[in-house]
Amino acid sequence: MEVERLSIYRASRTIKRKENSLYNALRSIYEDSIFVGEIAQLWPELPLLANLRCGLWYSPKFHSNCYFKSTDGHTNNWSFSTSRLNFHVALLAGQRGGCIIVDSTRKGKRFPDSMSKTIPIWTCVLNRAILNYANKMRGAVTLMEALEQESNSSNPHTENTRQVSPDWDCSLHLPLWVPKTEQAAIEDRLEGWTKQLEVSGADISALALSLKKPLRPLWISQKTVIWLNEVPEYDSWDFTPIILVSASASNGIFQQRTTSEFSWNYISGAGDDEESWARGLSPNLFWNHAYDLINSGPDLCNQKVADVVEKDRVYCAQRGQSSPQISVKLSKLSGSTGHVSGEESPVNFEIPGTESNEECHSDDNTISWLGSTNLAVGATRLAATISNIDTILNCDCESISVCREDPEAYLHLPIVNSKLDRFSLLRNLPSVLNFAKLNLRKGKKLLVCCSNGDDISICVSLAILTSLFSDGGIFDDGKSFSETCITKLDMRRRLVFICKFAINARPSRGNLRQVFNFLNGGSVGSLS
Repeated sequence: MEVERLSIYRASRTIKRKENSLYNALRSIYEDSIFVGEIAQLWPELPLLANLRCGLWYSPKFHSNCYFKSTDGHTNNWSFSTSRLNFHVALLAGQRGGCIIVDSTRKGKRFPDSMSKTIPIWTCVLNRAILNYANKMRGAVTLMEALEQESNSSNPHTENTRQVSPDWDCSLHLPLWVPKTEQAAIEDRLEGWTKQLEVSGADISALALSLKKPLRPLWISQKTVIWLNEVPEYDSWDFTPIILVSASASNGIFQQRTTSEFSWNYISGAGDDEESWARGLSPNLFWNHAYDLINSGPDLCNQKVADVVEKDRVYCAQRGQSSPQISVKLSKLSGSTGHVSGEESPVNFEIPGTESNEECHSDDNTISWLGSTNLAVGATRLAATISNIDTILNCDCESISVCREDPEAYLHLPIVNSKLDRFSLLRNLPSVLNFAKLNLRKGKKLLVCCSNGDDISICVSLAILTSLFSDGGIFDDGKSFSETCITKLDMRRRLVFICKFAINARPSRGNLRQVFNFLNGGSVGSLS
């Protein structure tokens, strides 16, 4: 009986792996991207944005990206994140009259919680903060308006304030499927979130200047019925539309689909959790070779992906750019899935999560100096080419060759993401602070780098700033840190400061939690 039960278990696991094969994921993404392209063509003037990381797979070309987390919209865990303000989205929407955001979900729902609740909360809080700012400005310029009438001179502050009308919409707009009880619970928290935004140091005046109409979300999925001859012009609405496009079909089960050449299974939200299936393939790399990969079929897809990733890695290595490798084991499957049968054999792949294309272009082509703190963050591949730094703290899995006369000017701490090791960052933070303290005492300039420069290096810099610098950004060797208890609000303020300079920063919740726990003596805590 035990043998029979084990055989059934193995059979079910084999079937599941076949359904979740690499070809099925890429083919599903490709099919869903057609829908995204059709929606984008309805409003071609509006910029198309990808919600990281899943949304980045669903179009070959995005104007920009954003980072709204579904966990901030989970029931009874609603949150407004001051560490992920996404102000560039609101400013872009104000300049262009709106924008389109693409995301997806695997859970069989029509929309991820990032679209159902996180973004609606974000738009509402920003609208409230803008109105509060405008009301304060109106009160402050009353006398100036009177003087202006006498002198016939223009006041830019008055003009900016007049853009926000008294009937500015600050209500919470949620989709119809969100229960009224949940909506009421969210509304009770809006005032507190608005105050958090106002005290975070964010530049609300820039939003008030850019937005002529209040922000408001709209939802479009593959089940949405759109009459092409009745599509409204985006500038005809009395609000600035944030059009939320859920790329995938909302069916909660696998669908068998057949073409003239191949049979494959559709996966809803296939772009999610790319570490578990992409085998080192990034969205940019996929779209550079999309037609070849899709046309290769299930049997050849895995090998095609391996070839593409390896060629890209070699291309980057030949140009002196970071090209780390890891050993990925292929599953013991054969047949239509395209996996290697027999013994598992290691194959070199690029580390998942590094978003490089065939030419290794990236937005992270410079390092970011954090004010006047002598601290900088950036991607590892840039560390060896930057001349105006004295010391390097490398948090990447791969070491780099640097020419430093002082052997204490370089430290390599291989730190991995919290998804791979929940305590990797926590274990290494004592060494991080010892190294930073030793060099910052001497007035040296310190670069903190990781594979992409937007997660682990950001969290390490946050720990250094909090532990060794005062609230005014002055290095005090940890004096102020020893005299106070760090709260979540303190952490958020310092993270907002970092994000002002490192605009591509997107630290993960797991890594931020490790920093918070370390700064509080290892106590259990979380950052919401």
